[in-house]
Amino acid sequence: MNETRTTCPYCGVGCGVVARVEGGTVSVRGDETHPANLGRLCVKGSALGETTGLAGRLLRPVVDGEETTWPQALDVAGERLREVIETWGPQAVAFYASGQLLTEDYYAANKLMKGFIGAANIDTNSRLCMSSAVVGYKRAFGEDIVPCSYEDVENSDLVVLVGSNAAWTHPVLYQRLVKARQQNPAMKVVVIDPRKTATCDIADLHLPLLPGSDAGLFVGLLNMIQGTTEWPLARVAEFCGLPAEDVGMFYDWFITAPRAITLYTMGINQSSSGSDKCNAIINVHLASGKFARPGCGPFSLTGQPNAMGGREVGGLANQLAAHMNFEPDDLSRVARFWGTERLAQTPGLMAVELFDAIARGEVKAVWIMGTNPAVSLPDSHAVCQALAACPLVIVSEVMRDTDTSRFAHIQF
Repeated sequence: MNETRTTCPYCGVGCGVVARVEGGTVSVRGDETHPANLGRLCVKGSALGETTGLAGRLLRPVVDGEETTWPQALDVAGERLREVIETWGPQAVAFYASGQLLTEDYYAANKLMKGFIGAANIDTNSRLCMSSAVVGYKRAFGEDIVPCSYEDVENSDLVVLVGSNAAWTHPVLYQRLVKARQQNPAMKVVVIDPRKTATCDIADLHLPLLPGSDAGLFVGLLNMIQGTTEWPLARVAEFCGLPAEDVGMFYDWFITAPRAITLYTMGINQSSSGSDKCNAIINVHLASGKFARPGCGPFSLTGQPNAMGGREVGGLANQLAAHMNFEPDDLSRVARFWGTERLAQTPGLMAVELFDAIARGEVKAVWIMGTNPAVSLPDSHAVCQALAACPLVIVSEVMRDTDTSRFAHIQF
């Protein structure tokens, strides 16, 4: 019998898992010592052992449809990438990474692309869910940093969930909230969502606002905190399509609560004005003083298992490693640390524009890691057309046959 402590690869809660191998089979249980889940697992995490079979797995590298050895596949990949760089320059290469990568893998990919290929064309599927939160935090604090912890959720007086069906998308964290509310009956929970979801089951107040009106709700709260009348309660209620008394109740609870925390995720981030919505939430915490204290703050819930890890090491096209930017001092510091004279000097192509550049023939080689953009990116038909015409497509994926790997010249 052999046990290994590891991490669940599904949602962004980051639950600790103890995997046991016995008699050729794998079973899992929650890690009681892990601070994210304290032994709890949801139904997906509990079934992790069932995903370890070999059926459908990519067990050996494949080059041009033929299985080969690792040394041969790596040599071919290196030769073909070098040929593209020598012919078209480093900007003709792009990496599309994933919140499913380990932080160390993210770091290595980012270092290879930005530090030694010499272009910043590495972006990630985290762009689709977390980039609005990144911009919001950087605007407010000058850095992409989440100023809250799970313990803050449990130790608050008012928990506000905005655009988040945590009962389904972050189930273990949701269960921590359920337990905390049971232990503290005075805690209030507000759910702000056009739909009545499973998360509303524990809500003291559900605000089914009109889609897209979230910023108006929080701007109204900011005005009330600051004592201004430019966005009065009646106007907020009309804009959001809510009863004025419900809006007033939410505002009163937020202002009078000694501690308040706001949890927000895709319903806020995935919007044409997502960054502004994030800042509207952050601003009410800063203006009310419900920030940088236990049980308080604006808490962006990561959608993917390691989107935050990728952001930490610079796995987005507009970041360097360790939250640094494309500024002279940061560029010099990273180049010295990596020992390179080829460091990318300007931001690269972001997710959607990266695939647009492939379609235009500007990017000749793309390495896709742990994600399936032929399904997950907007306008999947256009993505498939772009990949079909790309001279070099490398895919790193645990499964042999995916919608994206159909276009791969090399699979690792």
